[in-house]
Amino acid sequence: MTDQLSEPAPARAASFHAATRDELQPLPLEVAPRLLGGILTVALGDETVALRITEVEAYHGKGTGPVPDPGSHARMGYTKRNATMWGEPGHLYVYLSHGIHSCVNVVCGAEGEAGGILLRAGEVVDGLELARVRRPAARTDRELARGPGRLGDAMGLQHALHDGIDVVDGMPRGGAVASLLLRDEPLDPVAAGPRVGIAGVAGTDAFPWRFWIAGDRTVSPFRWGRGAAEAAASARLHPAS
Repeated sequence: MTDQLSEPAPARAASFHAATRDELQPLPLEVAPRLLGGILTVALGDETVALRITEVEAYHGKGTGPVPDPGSHARMGYTKRNATMWGEPGHLYVYLSHGIHSCVNVVCGAEGEAGGILLRAGEVVDGLELARVRRPAARTDRELARGPGRLGDAMGLQHALHDGIDVVDGMPRGGAVASLLLRDEPLDPVAAGPRVGIAGVAGTDAFPWRFWIAGDRTVSPFRWGRGAAEAAASARLHPAS
């Protein structure tokens, strides 16, 4: 790999604090931009990887917030799979995508309501050699955590071993300890737009619930989900009155 990333000067100069449950208590749509530029650290034994978060997506479960979210795992209500989303904010909802990749969400919102913020992409800022070992298919360092499945792999988080791990109290789970730092001064402005690869209207600009650091090379490219481009075109042709 030849394009080892260095943290931009504004990020290097930033100050951070440990995330609190109160900060993660609002709806995911409100909290999601706040995670950008934050640092997620996962230690597995003496192996540690830290990641600067550069791209996220908000998801609301059934009854969470004023607008039903058809793209959420919890859109139909509580299930065994999405149980962590309904719990206390500050835990990680780690789910399996396509039976292969473990994807990582920060649980937000009030306990008893379902909410998660998918960590879509980030820059590895500590433990680079370990992340390279975990992601041997990555051609460059910027691809180590460019996409939610890659991010989960680079961080060493696994479904279901680490589902529910707490980033606030630092209690170990599945042999791992995780922590989340937030910037004292949130990034502003941030870019926003439709979520990536989500089917139907949930993947259109009716849900501009994806947030990212504009110009950051680790951010994943946008792609339409199944039927989303058609839904977006239809909405432009037939706007709601």
